[in-house]
Amino acid sequence: MSVIHRTTLEPTKIELLTDWLPGRSWYLGGADGPLLDRAGGYRLDDPEGAVGIEFMVVTDVSGPLPVAYQMPFTYRAAPLEGAEHALVGTTEHGVLGRRWVYDGAHDPVLVGQLYALLRGTAKAQAQQQSDTLDPTVVVERVDSPLPPATLGTAPVTAADGPQGAEVRVPAGDGELALRIHRLLRPHPAEADAPADARAADAATGTILARVTTGWSVPGGTTVRGPFATVLRP
Repeated sequence: MSVIHRTTLEPTKIELLTDWLPGRSWYLGGADGPLLDRAGGYRLDDPEGAVGIEFMVVTDVSGPLPVAYQMPFTYRAAPLEGAEHALVGTTEHGVLGRRWVYDGAHDPVLVGQLYALLRGTAKAQAQQQSDTLDPTVVVERVDSPLPPATLGTAPVTAADGPQGAEVRVPAGDGELALRIHRLLRPHPAEADAPADARAADAATGTILARVTTGWSVPGGTTVRGPFATVLRP
């Protein structure tokens, strides 16, 4: 299970994201760059114990309204060959040394474990505590069981849309679409807004399963919404 080291990162994850986010097509912050606060998230385990996997939520208050982004991070002890385009940056970890930090939507280890979570063969881990499951992360399966996936070790191709990144996952005798939501929407907005994540998902395929959990919004309230969805295109 995940081990959380109480140590330093130079630069920090927030500093890496502050430089990286404005270049994304889905960035909605102000012209002066993001003003970020951590707002939640969870972790997954790499079965090989080599790659750190984190789904981190940050709230940006640089624009007219706060925006919650989900950032799927992977942390590696060496570069992932062929994934230069997905590199967020490097950081010096006080215990583990230099770590290469990637947009995990392109990392086959993160994609494989997120799909395993949706299948029910992996468990969500607490973001800030070692060896602790996170019961707030809930998987809703419409079609059970999902077929096993056949992912390799090469970087995967994630296509970014206005709401999130979509990865085609070879599964069973075809492909499924795994969508990682970049812009988080709480459930009430999801039910009411025509351009929300649920409407976007339903318009492009049949929802088979989704991951939901909570995050904090300015003022301290906790809301819940979808973090990832798997669909049959």
